[in-house]
Amino acid sequence: MAGKSGRTIANTIDKPWKKVILSWEGVLVLLFIAINILCIAISPVYNATNLLRESPKYLAEMLLLFPMAYLLLLGEIDISVGSIVCLAATMACMASNAGVPFFGVVCIAIITGLACGAFNGFITIKFRELPTMIITLGTQIVFRGIAEIALGSGGSISLTDSSGFKLLNGKIGIFPYSFFLIIICAIVFTVIADRRNYGRKLYAIGSNAKTAFYSGIKVKQTILIAFIVIGVFAGLSGLFLTSTAYGANTTTGKNFEMDAIAMAVFGGVSNMGGKGKLYGAFVSAFTIMCLRIGLGQINVNSQVILIILGLLLICAVLLPNIAGMISAKKRTAK
Repeated sequence: MAGKSGRTIANTIDKPWKKVILSWEGVLVLLFIAINILCIAISPVYNATNLLRESPKYLAEMLLLFPMAYLLLLGEIDISVGSIVCLAATMACMASNAGVPFFGVVCIAIITGLACGAFNGFITIKFRELPTMIITLGTQIVFRGIAEIALGSGGSISLTDSSGFKLLNGKIGIFPYSFFLIIICAIVFTVIADRRNYGRKLYAIGSNAKTAFYSGIKVKQTILIAFIVIGVFAGLSGLFLTSTAYGANTTTGKNFEMDAIAMAVFGGVSNMGGKGKLYGAFVSAFTIMCLRIGLGQINVNSQVILIILGLLLICAVLLPNIAGMISAKKRTAK
């Protein structure tokens, strides 16, 4: 149909399903399905039961995903969370071995994480000129150093009484408790990010912190809360990790920060702040977990798995830029 300007107006109806499939989250769902098909094909023991049996360690990592996504939305980052996990696990083991009731052990682990997160947040809001990567690089060394001093020359600690931790490692059918905790966290964090005032603050600060400040948003308070939340969840992660290993050592939680960042960025959360949806990060987390377990079952070297995950992360960062360049060229051509 031709309008008064003489230009032709296409009489087509936009198809919502097409947008969903071609969105980054839609592509992730398709990739999740494809990876599971691949794992079933290459591993004779890859099934739901074995997958969930091997999942608790990865589910402990996923506890860091959602608060890390919040920090990335703010345009911040925390690379000390793996060390906080180590310190919280160490404190929990020491408290348990000292005869502290299990509820007290849980509180000690969570308070340890909270204190570390609050410390990171306090330095960040007091010295805004310092990049959080540098701040948390320093605290990463400090927190793991404290854990190593506490662990002593042996570098490890085993639980003398693991009864309380066995509760955390329990299951409902074939599903570990941590699986249900991840589902609840995914729902709560996504609802807050998409539909609550705090979530709107995250996106506003990540897009432009100065504009957000002059709009009346309490930027420092919002950042501090995000750091405290990730500290608390690092404490929880340390508890669940201890419940699977029945102890802690100097390598506990190692690279957890990189895994959490990789899951969030691969899920479409921008590392520059202000962009991304948490449900994409949720799908990417399970995609990466399935790939790791599937390749591990056929004895693929752990370093090769890291290389594959690194390449996936690079692709996740580059693809939006490549798509933007293609779109810009098409607009220029018109």
